Amino acid sequence: MDLTVVAYVVYLVVSIGLTIWVARTLSRNGRVFLADVLHGNEKLAEAVNHLLVVGFYLVNLGFVALYLSGDDTIASTREVFEALSTKLGVVLLVLGVMHLANVFVLNKIRRRGIMENEQQPPVQPQGWAAPVAGA
Repeated sequence: MDLTVVAYVVYLVVSIGLTIWVARTLSRNGRVFLADVLHGNEKLAEAVNHLLVVGFYLVNLGFVALYLSGDDTIASTREVFEALSTKLGVVLLVLGVMHLANVFVLNKIRRRGIMENEQQPPVQPQGWAAPVAGA
């Protein structure tokens, strides 16, 4: 078998495995965060979590597929490792950037919710007081 094909197969297996692992980890741990952001609405939190995971898969697997092809032919075992380290390193960086982008967006949503809660008075006004003359 051609070493280029071996590199492609290893790259795909590792990249897809990493993408699935990161997506599952983000989904499992992000569920609690989303419930807090969405003020305890578990059904909405689950739906948003699922949509985020689908988007994460689409972007990352699309990138993995686009980054599969290489310009150089691989002739030695050393070149297999060099090609894999470069490709997998870039995939890991993209996964990390995607994770940070998700956390940034969710944090913005959470902060907006906290600001909206702070603008409302803690208790409703119970009446009206007339202005004091001469004060």
